[in-house]
Formats: sequence, C-alpha cells, structure tokens
Amino acid sequence: MHTKLKELLIEELNLVDVTVDEIENDTPLFGEGLGLDSLDAVEIVVLVQKNFGVEIKNMDEGKTAFQSVGSLADFIKKRQV
Repeated sequence: MHTKLKELLIEELNLVDVTVDEIENDTPLFGEGLGLDSLDAVEIVVLVQKNFGVEIKNMDEGKTAFQSVGSLADFIKKRQV
C-alpha cells in the first residue's frame, strides 16, 4: 500500500525530483516534508477516492490523513470496503 501510494503521489502531483525510495512512511506531506500545498490537498482527495474508493469527507479527516504517507495509507486501509 505504501509504495503504491507513493507512486501515485509522485505521478499525480508531478513530483519530478522525488523518487519512491526518497519518501519515508513518516515523511510529512506538507511543509518541510514533500512541500505540498492546499491545491495538492484537493488533488490528493480526488486521487484517494479515484484509486482506493475512499472519501475524505471533512477537514478533520483530512488533517488526520494528511500528516504523512503512512497516516494516509492507514486512513485508506481503515476505510476501504
């Protein structure tokens, strides 16, 4: 799950200078980590719904899920049908 998620993030968000191996599971998605912004957050919501069938319904869920790649993977696993 983590590797697939990293690959999708790199591809969908056009992270051209980043490889899967460079992203640790605890790498923050925003700020000092991958340096994503609020527009990227919207793209991640769409990416998660399209690829995993999981909806991020509100900001509280988003804050929890978007802490790191690992937290996003855990969020998806818990909510997949």
